[in-house]
Amino acid sequence: NKMKSKYENMKIIYNRSKIGWYWAPLFICCWFLLFYLVVIPAFHRMPPLKTQEDELQQPGQFIGERAENTLLRLSKIGPKVVGSAANEQVAVQFLLSEISDIVDGARLDLYNIEKDVQIASGNYLLWSMVNVYQSVQNVVVKLSPKNATSEATLLINSHFDSVPGSSGAGDAGMMCVIMLEVLRVITKYETPLTYSVVFLFNGAEENPLQGSHAFITQHPWAENVKAVINLDSAGSGGREILFQSGPDHPWLMKYYGKNIVHPFASTIAEELFQNGFVPSETDYRVFRDFGNIPGLDMAQTLNGYVYHTKYDRFNLIPRRTYQLTGENILSLVKALANAEELENPANHAEGHMIFFDYMGWFFVYYAETTGLIINITVCCLVCVTIVGYIWIMSSSTGMFRRRIWAKFGILTALQVAGVGLGIVLVLSIALFLDAVNLPMSWFSEIWMLFGLYFCPMIFGMGIVPAIYFSRTKEHGLPLGYGIQLLMHSHCLILTVITVVMVSYNIRSAFIIMICISFYTLSVLINMATRAHKTNFLWLIPHCLCQIMPFMFYTYCSYAFYVVFVPMQGRECDTNPEILMGFFSALMVLLFAPFLVPLFCLFRKSKTIISMFGICTVVFIILAATPVAFPYAEKTAVQRFYAVHTSRTFHNGDPASTVSHTDSGYFVLPVDRRPHTVDDILFDNTNYTKAERMSCDSEIMCGYPIYSSRWLNAVDNSYFVPGPEPNKGYLPTLSILDKSSSSATNIKFDLEISGPDHISMFILPLNDTKLVDWSFTKEPLEQNVKPPYYVYWSYALDPTPLQFSLEFEHDDPNWSGSTFKVALMGHRIHDDMYIEEDFREFLATFPPWAHVSSWLGSYNSWQL
Repeated sequence: NKMKSKYENMKIIYNRSKIGWYWAPLFICCWFLLFYLVVIPAFHRMPPLKTQEDELQQPGQFIGERAENTLLRLSKIGPKVVGSAANEQVAVQFLLSEISDIVDGARLDLYNIEKDVQIASGNYLLWSMVNVYQSVQNVVVKLSPKNATSEATLLINSHFDSVPGSSGAGDAGMMCVIMLEVLRVITKYETPLTYSVVFLFNGAEENPLQGSHAFITQHPWAENVKAVINLDSAGSGGREILFQSGPDHPWLMKYYGKNIVHPFASTIAEELFQNGFVPSETDYRVFRDFGNIPGLDMAQTLNGYVYHTKYDRFNLIPRRTYQLTGENILSLVKALANAEELENPANHAEGHMIFFDYMGWFFVYYAETTGLIINITVCCLVCVTIVGYIWIMSSSTGMFRRRIWAKFGILTALQVAGVGLGIVLVLSIALFLDAVNLPMSWFSEIWMLFGLYFCPMIFGMGIVPAIYFSRTKEHGLPLGYGIQLLMHSHCLILTVITVVMVSYNIRSAFIIMICISFYTLSVLINMATRAHKTNFLWLIPHCLCQIMPFMFYTYCSYAFYVVFVPMQGRECDTNPEILMGFFSALMVLLFAPFLVPLFCLFRKSKTIISMFGICTVVFIILAATPVAFPYAEKTAVQRFYAVHTSRTFHNGDPASTVSHTDSGYFVLPVDRRPHTVDDILFDNTNYTKAERMSCDSEIMCGYPIYSSRWLNAVDNSYFVPGPEPNKGYLPTLSILDKSSSSATNIKFDLEISGPDHISMFILPLNDTKLVDWSFTKEPLEQNVKPPYYVYWSYALDPTPLQFSLEFEHDDPNWSGSTFKVALMGHRIHDDMYIEEDFREFLATFPPWAHVSSWLGSYNSWQL
C-alpha cells in the first residue's frame, strides 16, 4: 500500500510537470541560432590572405596574393582545350616561364631543379571506353635535395587544361598556381627535404584522365614515385576536402592529421566517392590503378554550380582560398617529402583509417581496428547504462521491473514506428516530386530541403510518441521518465544499426557512435547526480551534451549539401530527390532524436509537432510554384550540350552508297528536368524536334556522342533539323587492307583522320565477333557489351590513327556486312566557324540555361 501511494504521488507530480507551449518556439530558435551563428560561419572560415609585404616579415610562408596574381594571368588565356593553341602552346609556355622565374630565385646550392615537357601517346580502358590519346603534353618539374641519398619521390599533380568554353580558373588553374607557389617557397628558402618532389602540371585531365596515364606509364621519373597528392576541383575555391586516402596506407592519414593547418576531411566522403555516389573521377584513380601508388585525393568544392561552365571565372574564387589551400599543401608537401615511410610504402600498407574534422576546428583520426574497439565499447556501455537506468528507476518509482521493461518495449516499438513513418513520408515525397516532374526544387534554394525532408522526418518521429503520451496520462509512468525511456529506446535502435555497420566493415559507423556516446554520457551524468528523478533538472545535462553532436551533424549536413546539391545538375539517370531525402532523414535521425521527444514536455505537444507536418505541406505546394524553380541565371544554371551536326549514313553495299543525310542541332539535356526549355524552344518558333531514329538500327540513335558521360543522357536528348554546319575537318575512314588468315577470320586495317576529338563506335553484325584489335585487349577479355567505344584525341600531332580489327564468324559463309562503324567528329575549340543560324538557335535558350556548344558530325558505314 505504501509502495502504491508513493507511486500515485509521483504520478500526480509528473502529470503537472509540463512546460508552457509558448517556450517551444524559443527552444527551436535556440538550435536554429546555433546552426546559423556557429556552424555555417565555421564551415566558411578561412585565414586572411598573406601579401608580398607579409613575406618580408615572415619569410618561408605561403603568399596567397602571389598565387592569386598568377591565376589572373593564367585564366586570361581563356579556355584551354586539349588540341587548341591555347592549351598546347600558350599555357605550356606560360608555365615554363613561371618555372624559369622560380628557378632564378631558387637556392641552387641546396636543390637540383629539372624541368621537362613530356609529349606522349597511348591508350587504356577507362569505364567502358577505350581512351586513345596522341601527343598530349605534361609540364613536369623535379625538385631534388643536393644531399639526397634515396631515389624515392613524392608526386604532386594537378591539371591546367579545361573543358570547352571554360577558362578553368577553379578547375584546376587554382591548384596549378598553388603548386607553383609551393615550389617557389620551398626552393627560395632553406627547406629541409629528404626525398625528391615531382610537380606534374598535367595537360590532359579533362580529356579524360590522359595526362596522368601518360606520366605514370611512360615518364622516366614515374618509376620512383612512391606517393601522390592529387589536387582537383569540383567548384570554385573554398576549403579543399580530402575525400580519398590510401588505399590501405594509413600512414598518409597520420601525416595529414599531424600537419594539416585547416582540416576538412571525412571517411564518409571517401566511402560515398568509392561507392559511386559522385558523378566524377580524378587522376588519383589512374595513379592508383596503373602506378599502384598510394596517395591523398583533394578537391575544392565550393560553388559547384559553376564547375565546367563558362562561369568558372577568376573573380568568383574567394580570395582567402589561396591562403587556406596553399598553407595546407605547403605543410603537407614538407611533411611527406621527409616521411620515412616514403622510402618503402609497401612496408606500411595495412588497413584503413577512420578520420573526420570537427567543424574545421580540429581533426580526429585513428586506425580501423581502434575504431572497432571504440564502437563495440560504446555499444556495450549503452546496454549497461540502459539496464542500470531501468534498475534504479524501478526502485525509485516503486514499479515492478517487468512493468518498466514492458513499457520500454512499447516505447521502443513506438519509436521504430515513428522513425518508420518519417522515412515513409520522406520517400513518398521524393517519389511524388519526381513523378510529377518537380524534382530539384532545392537546386538553387537549399532551404527548400528543410520543409520537404527535415520537417516530415521530425513530424513522423514526434507525432507517434506525442499521441501515445497524451493517451496514457492516468495510467503509466510519470512523463519525464517516459520521455527518457523513449530516448533510451532510440539510443538502442542506433546501437543495433552501429553493430550492423561494424559487422559489414563500414567505417562510417563512427558517425552513429558519436551520437550514442554523447547521449549515454548525459544519462550517466543524470544518474550520478540523481537529476533524472527531477521534473526538469535532467534537461540541463541532456541539452548540454547534445550541443556538440548537434553542431557536428548539422556541419556534416551543410557540407554534404554544399558538395552534392550542385552535383545533381549533372545527373539524369537517378532520382536526386531520393539521395537528398534519404540523407536528410539520416541526419535527422542523428541530430534530432534526443531533441524531438522533448516536445512532449510542452503543453499542446501534438499541435507543436503538427506544425512540422503543416510546414511540409506548404513546402510541397511551394515546390510547384515559381518560387521553387530550380535554376537561376549565372548562379545555378541548367546544363545543356548543343552540337551543330551534319549526319551521313551509308548502306552496306560494296559502293557504300549514302542511305540518308541531314543536318541540325543535337541537344543533350544533362539533368533530371530535360523538358524545361521545350516550350521556349518549340512554341511559336521555327524549330521542331526531329522524329527519333531507331536506336536498334543506328549506333547511339544517330547522335554525335562526345564522351562516355553522354551515354546515360541519350534517352533525353533530341535532334532539331537545321542548316548544314561548316564542313571542314570532317572525319574520314579509309580501308588500308583487308585480309583473312582463315575461312572464319577476317582482318581490316583502317585509318581515321579528322578533328582532334573523335568518338568511334564499332558494332559487329550478323553474328560476327570482334576477337582482336590494335588497342588494349581489356574490353575484349572482359566481354564489354558492343558497340565498342573508342575515344581518340590528339594534341600536337594530327597524324591519322591507324589500327586493325579482326573478326571471327562461326560460318565460313560471310554474307552481308561484317561490322558497322560510326565516327563522330567534334570541333570543340573552332568557335570562329560557328554559323549565324546556330548562334540564333543558341540565343533562344533562356538566360538560366548554360549551353556548351560546338561543331560536330556523325558518319556511319557498314563494312
